[in-house]
Amino acid sequence: MSRSKAQIVGVGESKYTRWGKIGDVTEHALACQAIQRAVEDAGLSIDDVDGLASFAEDRNEAVFIAAELGIPSLRFGNMVWMPGGGGGCAAVGNAAMAVETGQAEVVVVYRSLCQGQFFRFGSPVEGMPTPGGPTPPTVKQADSLMVASIGFGMPYGMLMAAAAYALPTRRHMHLYGTTNEQLGMLAVTFREHASRNPRSVMGSRPMTLDDYLASPMIADPHRLFDCCLESDGACAVVVTTPEKARDLAKPAVEILASEQGAPRGYAFGPFTNANVDDELYATGACEEMAGRLWGKAGVGPSDVDVAQIYDHFTGCVLMQLEDYGFCKRGEGGPFIESGALAWNGGSMPTNTHGGSLSEAYIHGLNHVVEGVRSLRGDSTSPVEGAEVCLVTSAACVPSSALVLGRK
Repeated sequence: MSRSKAQIVGVGESKYTRWGKIGDVTEHALACQAIQRAVEDAGLSIDDVDGLASFAEDRNEAVFIAAELGIPSLRFGNMVWMPGGGGGCAAVGNAAMAVETGQAEVVVVYRSLCQGQFFRFGSPVEGMPTPGGPTPPTVKQADSLMVASIGFGMPYGMLMAAAAYALPTRRHMHLYGTTNEQLGMLAVTFREHASRNPRSVMGSRPMTLDDYLASPMIADPHRLFDCCLESDGACAVVVTTPEKARDLAKPAVEILASEQGAPRGYAFGPFTNANVDDELYATGACEEMAGRLWGKAGVGPSDVDVAQIYDHFTGCVLMQLEDYGFCKRGEGGPFIESGALAWNGGSMPTNTHGGSLSEAYIHGLNHVVEGVRSLRGDSTSPVEGAEVCLVTSAACVPSSALVLGRK
């Protein structure tokens, strides 16, 4: 039995800032703000909302959000199990499932991330000396299998994501001749897109390839500008039925397909799992999922007009270009070098908001927001006549993706 496809009808966000620069606003308040703005953008009211969904262990639990915003009846509350940034598109997919199966009628997907308030694993703040001298090391029991598995890599320097995801990127460079300059061209392209986006944290700071190559090395081959931003902010999207969408003022964007998952035995990917197959190691591990996604959507890579690809690190974008079929394995570097990702003249403009590298790092949900804007025609780097947009979540971990279509 075929079902009507769910629609995205509203987007909203807080101000995006560098971590620690948001002021006294809490992560919880940012979540509420983004949700309210998305609902307003949709032309709806909080009274219309009956579902909430998030991912990445968002601290802002749906039951408290519902109580504080005055949602009359919470019929659906969902948190994605795909780890970290891999779950953004999955949260939207789960919201679509709820709408399409009648579990709820209006579901808001949100993500709030206030790194200035809570910091991140690996932050120097955690090891900051106290007045009495350095804090002595302690033993702490891991509270999840993911944290436990990370512990096995820590003695070997696997203390942060920049080091973990440097490994598959370096392997790709070894196998296929991918260059630092090609990674740099990607970062420069996204920064140029951010220059037109008043919401972007780095939009006022132009960057050349020379600037990129002069930036400090963080974890070879990752230089500073290969790494995503550390941000404070929140964003949200509103998912509803075609019937509800029909009565709203702004054009709806259809969720043509969603997928989530991981290959066999992948666990948390190169970050923690030494058993990742050689065949997958220099990829984003999204090929199998991409095949399912294209089959479900009824379109393919050649139909994509604009893409919003999760860019926690430049190398992971390159591997996704191959995984999703925009070029063959090993050809991601030359594909970037061809200028394909550029808004002005590229064959597939990508991360037209600046992405996590230059707009803000909100665990990739801001990529869904930009995907909607791209198809509604109100992106700050608009792609004329765009009808199909691919949005992806993090590569090199269990992941998820969406294909969006203009109604």
